[in-house]
Amino acid sequence: MKPSLAKGTRDFTSLEVSRRKYIINILQKNFELFGFQPLETPSFENLSTLTGKYGEEGDRLIFKILNSSINEAKDDKKVQMQNDFQKALDKPFSSESLTDKALRYDLTVPFARFVAMNHGKLTFPYKRYQIQPVWRADRPQKGRFREFYQCDADVVGSKSLWQEVDLVQLYLKSFAELKVSVTIHINNRKILSGLAEYAGITDKLIDFTVALDKLDKIGKDGVVKELLERNISQDSIDKLDFLFSQSNDALENLLQLKEKFAGNETGLKGVEELEFVLTQSVNLGVDIQNLVFDITLARGLDYYTGAIFEVKADEAQMGSIGGGGRYDNLTEVFGVKNVPGIGISFGLDRIYLVMEELNLFPEEAASNVEYLFANFGGKETIEALKLIIQLREKGISAELYPESTKINKQFTYAEKKGIKNLVFLGEEEIKNKTVTFKNLEAGEQKTVSLEEFLEK
Repeated sequence: MKPSLAKGTRDFTSLEVSRRKYIINILQKNFELFGFQPLETPSFENLSTLTGKYGEEGDRLIFKILNSSINEAKDDKKVQMQNDFQKALDKPFSSESLTDKALRYDLTVPFARFVAMNHGKLTFPYKRYQIQPVWRADRPQKGRFREFYQCDADVVGSKSLWQEVDLVQLYLKSFAELKVSVTIHINNRKILSGLAEYAGITDKLIDFTVALDKLDKIGKDGVVKELLERNISQDSIDKLDFLFSQSNDALENLLQLKEKFAGNETGLKGVEELEFVLTQSVNLGVDIQNLVFDITLARGLDYYTGAIFEVKADEAQMGSIGGGGRYDNLTEVFGVKNVPGIGISFGLDRIYLVMEELNLFPEEAASNVEYLFANFGGKETIEALKLIIQLREKGISAELYPESTKINKQFTYAEKKGIKNLVFLGEEEIKNKTVTFKNLEAGEQKTVSLEEFLEK
């Protein structure tokens, strides 16, 4: 059988793994600097935990897991289950008799489930970060995979808008250290609810936000077409036409909204919250050019209730490389009320692609071996291994070429692996207590005393 990968998945070479670890290490360091603690949850959840939290489009992308019990059942039960399976083949693959588990779609809903199960043991506000893979039955394309990592930071148990301000700082500090220039787009779901009320389509709020969220992909005409297909009247669409011609001045746009939201309590509350986040972020030194009020930003997840964020790279053509928002009612679906939350996510895979495209990875992001010891066989091999042990105790990577073979072959191995130095510890060196090594990058060869080699 010819080997192949499942669609939407990838292998990672040693260089790619090292570069991904470089990104993760910077994010993890900043998560902990901001007071977040690590958490890990299972790769799959009960299907009921996940469904109904992501909107109709999100629910369609959940990877469902076929029940294993069909193979564990007794013979008579197995026949019945196989018959049920055969009957279900012509139906949508969601029968509870076939699947009651699914791979996690994101990290937020499993986190909410964890909080609901452990709320009596947690100290609130509870701040956690989580770096794990998620799965979506999406159509693979550049920057979009079926298996990918999310790096999340969430706070639950606080309604304070200072959490939003702090998460803006976390985004900007992390991307600055990665040397990725970004713009944070921000909106508020209360503003979107206010717009739906203003246009007389409160009962169509989800349809409205799902269509609006596609603006950057399908343009104004595509959004209008989809709104009409979702039975939103032309009159309502005309009332919302101003959304597609916003100025670059956030305060001017907010002032315009205040006028339109006269008497609209929800919409005005959203404007007030957004003004606070923008104003306080600027007071803390954020360049307003890096924080943009995007009134068309909707983010299609149903659980958002307040601020919503989306981060875009300034110098690369890529979708969002981060996003998140406030979700004040998510744990309520698990029977635990009054646990407001807010969280953001960094898209590891897309950040990697941006950094690769812009050549932003430093040389140290590659985990190359520092020293390769040539293998001369016999007692030289033992002496080389003794020296390798001493280097490793100093935290310096080193290895011995496994076979005693032609030196040209050992040179080629070192060059192909990107090893910086080739070490020669032959009979003469052992006798004189010296070490000869060649820097393969500079092409320089030196012989130094054993003591000097270990010191340096």
